[in-house]
Amino acid sequence: MVFTSHMGPALAEARAAAARGEVPVGAIVLGPDGRILARAGNRTRELNDPTAHAELLAIRAACAALGSERLTGCDLYVTLEPCAMCAAAIAAARIARLYYGAADPKSGGVAHGARVFAHPQAHHRPEVYDGIAGEAAADLLRAFFRDRRQG
Repeated sequence: MVFTSHMGPALAEARAAAARGEVPVGAIVLGPDGRILARAGNRTRELNDPTAHAELLAIRAACAALGSERLTGCDLYVTLEPCAMCAAAIAAARIARLYYGAADPKSGGVAHGARVFAHPQAHHRPEVYDGIAGEAAADLLRAFFRDRRQG
């Protein structure tokens, strides 16, 4: 089987988030059939909701689309390593595969920090693939924060 990255639509969501003044993180959920079920970008400022991370919004929309609290067989693409909150939601939703772009040594919860999937309390451990379009995702984040510091 040939791997096809679906990070492009997640990067588009991240760019849209940046245009709204949000931290540029985007996510998509692919259904078991390979079609995009949901897409989202960060909306924490817009919604005044600290949980409105791209991953959580995409997971909620995909669950609504499938009419289930479980996303068995689904893939999540996200431009930045999920934080501990999002990693816990990924486990609870039973996401099959997690693909992420840029690493997040400061706030990540997968390869850094809490390492949620490594704990025995994790209900589910998805397959994890990191560094997918990682440089493009990191460039978006660097530009966003550089512009905020200069502006």
